[in-house]
Amino acid sequence: MGYISIQINKAKGSADTGASDHIERKTIPKNADPTRTCLNRELVDFPDGVTNRTEAINHRIRTAGIKRKITPDQVRAIRIVLSGTHEDMMKVQDEGRLNEWCADNLQWLHRTFGRENTVSAVLHMDEHTPHIHATVVPIVTGERRKAKKKQQVEGKRTYRKKTDAIRLCADDVLTREKLSAYHDSYAEAMAKYSLQRGIRGSEARHTTTAQYYRDLKRQTGELEANVQQLQTERQQAEQKLDEVKQGIKSEKLEAAKTEAKAALVAKVGSLLGSGKLKELEATAQATGLAEDAQAAKDLADKCNRFEKKIYDLELTRTISIQTAPQIRMIQNNDNVMVEKIQTTLMNTIPLWKNQMVLALGIAHSNEAAQAQRQVNDITNALLKQNAEKLHMASVETAKEAERGIVDIETLKKTNAELIQTLDDVMKIQSEGREKRIAAEAEMAKMENDLKGKLLEIRGGV
Repeated sequence: MGYISIQINKAKGSADTGASDHIERKTIPKNADPTRTCLNRELVDFPDGVTNRTEAINHRIRTAGIKRKITPDQVRAIRIVLSGTHEDMMKVQDEGRLNEWCADNLQWLHRTFGRENTVSAVLHMDEHTPHIHATVVPIVTGERRKAKKKQQVEGKRTYRKKTDAIRLCADDVLTREKLSAYHDSYAEAMAKYSLQRGIRGSEARHTTTAQYYRDLKRQTGELEANVQQLQTERQQAEQKLDEVKQGIKSEKLEAAKTEAKAALVAKVGSLLGSGKLKELEATAQATGLAEDAQAAKDLADKCNRFEKKIYDLELTRTISIQTAPQIRMIQNNDNVMVEKIQTTLMNTIPLWKNQMVLALGIAHSNEAAQAQRQVNDITNALLKQNAEKLHMASVETAKEAERGIVDIETLKKTNAELIQTLDDVMKIQSEGREKRIAAEAEMAKMENDLKGKLLEIRGGV
């Protein structure tokens, strides 16, 4: 079971021309297939005289009956992108239910935002996944959300404005509670297509088109850089191979030259040694002159130097012969590296691309599985917690239901206190009565004493 995809954003600017150009394909994105652009279609009929999305937005605002002045920075439209998981959307398309899906989406837009406020809805079929670009003008009625929270200032008289006024207010449409409700209701409408709501409170965010193209450009740039580096290495290897080939030719020429020189010197040496030197030595012996002896010695020295030169040339020839296999080995190594670079260009880089696609698919599958696992874990935890809480609440409720309004211990204590109070009161009353009787007797005695004293005083007089 896949997931719904719903993106809701405020349109920046009064005209929102950038989004209009994208939706109406005045600008073709890189991921769009031009051969399928003809399959795109408008799902909402424009009013008479209205030909595009921008005019539809202005027409709705102009004919809505808004009394308040609309400021230039006020949000005039809300962009909504509706789709689902790629595999599930392709299944809907293959089953021939795409028209039904579009009708259900349009019905949800009318039910949620109002038929008149839904000024545009375009189905795009030329991108990777079929989706709908909807445009809603946020026209509402009723009291402003901020006005409900505003408290009356003490000492000042305020007047309540009309609550049924027609207003243009995107903030009232895009509250946190309403956004959550939009996801819930859209998931209910798409349940028939095996599309469900994502995890509540998830930190996952939709990848914006700009971010998608930035990532794609970055990956393409890295591949191009790798390919360019391999091509550079290939060119360097080919250049080195050419240099080696030129070196081989030069070495062959030098070797031939050396052999020719050696042969020439050998011939000259043999000629000098066999003919001229013997003649000079014979002449010197016959004449006995120092000049002839010196000439013979000079020629002998020259022949000796010629022999040394021949030996050096033989050494150089041997080194040249040894150099040829070494150059051939370098040539073979260079050929192997060139072939390896060609294999990398033809095979390795396409494998990289395939593995990157597989890695992305595996990552998406893991994320979906992890999300489903989290949903299941949270569901199980909630069921367990609610069961425990229900048990405790039921037990406490039963206890309180069976309990009387007054405990018997309370009645016993109250009755004992009442009896004790009555006893104390009766005791106090009895003591008071006895004290009064005693006081009355005492007062009668005092009265008699006083009368007797007065009589004594009168008799004396």
